[in-house]
Amino acid sequence: MTLDYSSLLVAVGFSGACLALTLFGSWLTARSERFLLTWSLAVLLIVVNVFAYSLYINTGQVLYAYATYALLLGGFSLMLGAAHQFRTGNSPIPLFASVGIISNLIAITPLVIGYDGLGFMLLNIAACVILLAVAVEYWRGRKEAPGQIIGMVVLYTLTGISFALCAAVLIWDGNLILGSAPKNWAENLNLATAIAGLTGIGAISLTLNHSRMARVHQHDAQTDQLTGLFNRRALFELFGKSKPGPLMAVIMFDLDNFKAVNDEYGHAAGDEVLRIFASELIANKRSTDVAVRLGGEEFALVLTQILPDRAESTAERIRAAFARRQIMTDNGMLSCTVSAGVGFSGQEDISFERLLIDADQALYGAKRDGRNRVSGSTYLRVV
Repeated sequence: MTLDYSSLLVAVGFSGACLALTLFGSWLTARSERFLLTWSLAVLLIVVNVFAYSLYINTGQVLYAYATYALLLGGFSLMLGAAHQFRTGNSPIPLFASVGIISNLIAITPLVIGYDGLGFMLLNIAACVILLAVAVEYWRGRKEAPGQIIGMVVLYTLTGISFALCAAVLIWDGNLILGSAPKNWAENLNLATAIAGLTGIGAISLTLNHSRMARVHQHDAQTDQLTGLFNRRALFELFGKSKPGPLMAVIMFDLDNFKAVNDEYGHAAGDEVLRIFASELIANKRSTDVAVRLGGEEFALVLTQILPDRAESTAERIRAAFARRQIMTDNGMLSCTVSAGVGFSGQEDISFERLLIDADQALYGAKRDGRNRVSGSTYLRVV
């Protein structure tokens, strides 16, 4: 039974148009996710390609064949650019332009000299290679959402294979000159696969975008915008309901005389001081440690699996490094100091809130004893 090409092409075009509009609408609500705009434009090129191909089937005019080649390979090249943009955040234009131009030159050249059969072989091979490259690009970024992205990889791979089958059938037949659009079982399968692939990829893309936006919102809610560190809310979400365990330490930091910095040098200089101290925290912590800005000029560093003397030496290293910093401001150079207090769990039944209180009390002791120093909690000093 021969499938109705016109009905299949209309189905592909309708599916693609709906997908392009949906992706564009999603981009309008989340314009920071520019890959959605790129992807919607790629799908739009594929939709226009479908109608150009339909005209070529009905009329046999070579002009529509040129349009089909350019739009199909251009659309797939833009999909590759969108995948790269999704993974890296970089512009899709260089990849789109280079792949689109090269693939079109390879596929259209035989068509220009009258070998349309060879042209369709190369067109299908080029489409397969580009779609497999899209699959590889998503595979490289699968850590973000493994289940969803692997689903996209499978769909892109299957769609690419359907183009490879079209090329294989044409190569097997060996007709370098066709005089019309090819019609065979592989073409039917390719059109059906395109419908399923576009629909599935579109649904997964939207789900993937929603998941990414949820993670972005969560990150924003847990991040201090000035320093990029975790905020107080994140601290308690991470540790507030758990037992610290016997080898956890909290170091509380408070910048000394910070109000005077704002009064004398201005709030912009004060913000720079906060950012520089945050950079010292990051530079001197382990990958497993958690740095937090509690608010104002107060910071904390949570250390797991650490002994008391190592916790104090970490606090001292950060204090000394910050004291050495010379900070350039519009009103001249300045240097600042910080006081620190260390709280250590030491026993399994202590609460995280109690650990914070111990560190805070030790911090007040450092302030009381003259600032620019590290003080351990009472428990820490007797361990």
